[in-house]
Amino acid sequence: MVKNMKHILTFLFASLLLASCKTYSEDDKKTLNKKIESYLKKDTTHYQKSESGLYYFIEKEGTGEYIKFTDEIKINYQGKLLNGHIFDGEHKKNPISFKVADLIEGWKEGMLYLKKGGKAKLIIPPYLGYGDYDLEKIPPHSVLIFDVEVVDVK
Repeated sequence: MVKNMKHILTFLFASLLLASCKTYSEDDKKTLNKKIESYLKKDTTHYQKSESGLYYFIEKEGTGEYIKFTDEIKINYQGKLLNGHIFDGEHKKNPISFKVADLIEGWKEGMLYLKKGGKAKLIIPPYLGYGDYDLEKIPPHSVLIFDVEVVDVK
């Protein structure tokens, strides 16, 4: 009886966790991709699109080994929305450190394309970013655009 109760509680907890997160349908993703592609028509940069939906442009790959999920990185970056509003620009010249494993999905994936000294532009749809969370400077369901430069990798 206790064993069955543990299975039931585990199932309920997992169900509640999944239900509390916004999932994006294929139609939602198509709509978001159209927004991103419309934005890219104004940009002469040639982005690639990964299978996950991340758009990226590697300006400079960097040197040494590729970044791994287990690495800690020190980066300069600036974040903005599709409308050009900068929501985080203070780290463009003042590097900050992060563990790759702790980053949003779009950054985790984008970092794996870079090495120390690498630079990239990342366009992150909300399902790889902050989803439906309403953050102070980032509205729910926002497409995020980042310019990143990897200063160090540990």
